[in-house]
This record gives sequence, C-alpha cells and structure tokens, in this order.
Amino acid sequence: MTHPTSITRQAIRTPRAAAVAGIAFSALLTAAMVLVRLALPGDSDEPGDWLADGSQRNAVLLALNLLPFAGIAFLWFIGVVRDRIGEGEDRFFATVFLGSGLLFIAMLFGAGAVAGGLVLSAEDPPSPGVWSFGRRTAYTLLLVYGMRMAAVFAISTTTIATRLGLAPRWLTVLGVASGVILLLSAGFVPWIEVVFPFWVFVFSLHILIASFRDGGPVPGNKPAI
Repeated sequence: MTHPTSITRQAIRTPRAAAVAGIAFSALLTAAMVLVRLALPGDSDEPGDWLADGSQRNAVLLALNLLPFAGIAFLWFIGVVRDRIGEGEDRFFATVFLGSGLLFIAMLFGAGAVAGGLVLSAEDPPSPGVWSFGRRTAYTLLLVYGMRMAAVFAISTTTIATRLGLAPRWLTVLGVASGVILLLSAGFVPWIEVVFPFWVFVFSLHILIASFRDGGPVPGNKPAI
C-alpha cells in the first residue's frame, strides 16, 4: 500500500507543477510575441532592410527559438491539468480541451517553422511573392487559426473547472471573456494575441496561490486544479 504521506506530497506537487508550467509558457510566448512585433515593420509584405539588420533579425530568431520551449511548457501544463481533473472530466469537454490544446501547439510550431525558414534565408532573400506567401501563411496559422484554438482551449478549460467547482466566479468570467475576445478579434486587432498567455498566467497563478494557501488537497477531497 502507498503511504498516505507520499500520496499527500504527490497531491501537493501536481497542481504546483501545472502552475509553474503555465507561468513558464505565458512568459515565453509573451516574450516571443513582443520580440516579433517590435522587430518586424508594420507592413512587411516584401522583404525589407530589416532582414539585413543584425539586431532585428536576431530578435526574431530569438523569438522563434523560444517557441519550442513555450510549446513544451504548454504541453506539460495540459498534461498536469488533465491529470488533476481525473475521473471527474466530462468526455465532451475533455475532448475539446485536449484537442484544441494540441492543435494550438501544432499551429504554433507550424507558424514558427515557416517564419524561421523565411528569416534564415536572409543571405539569399526570397522574392517578394515567396516572402509574402510565407509571411501570410505563418500569420494565418498563428493569429487566425492558432488563436481560435487557444480561445476554445480557454473556454473549455474554464467550463470544466467551473463544473467541478474548482474555479472562482471571477476566473470563470475571465476565461470565457478571453475566449470570446480571441474568437472574434484574433487576426484583426493588433496585440490581441497576448490575451491568451495573460489568461494562462492568471489561471496558473491562481493554482499556485491556492496550492500554497490550502497546503495541497488531501486524499478523499476534491483536488484543486
């Protein structure tokens, strides 16, 4: 039999692992988005002089190198949250929760790969047509499709947590509002994509604070996410 102390310690560690992973993801993704937004010119349908500018090009490359680590942290966040939900998860919302999260990671990596290919071709700049196609492909993958999957993830996660009584009312409102804003505004409003890492940060911070405040759930009680 497993000693009760080891069960309690595992219960304490698990939500904190989710919180740390979520905070790491939000910090990495926000940093990558800010670097790209500040480095790229407002209208970059054609390759410009910024590709030859070492500082701007290095800033974009740094952002692209942060994306894999952000994806890993987000995948860890999904796994730990799903583990905390356990048998209480609803199959419908669990499928939407997991599917939207994995699709978001896939589109994040896809957009990063396309953008990386364009930036790394600076020594042999692509033609304006190739550059425009690659830029718009990366833009569409991340901001149009990826952010809408992020919106679905936020809404489904919030719904699951609310149904299990694991999220306060203000966090429920924040999650649904963030999802609706991303669904309606992603790809149209500049900087709106930072709403998603901000929501993950707040959600993760709530998990971390709750785990320290409660000292972790005890066996037999409903665990906090």
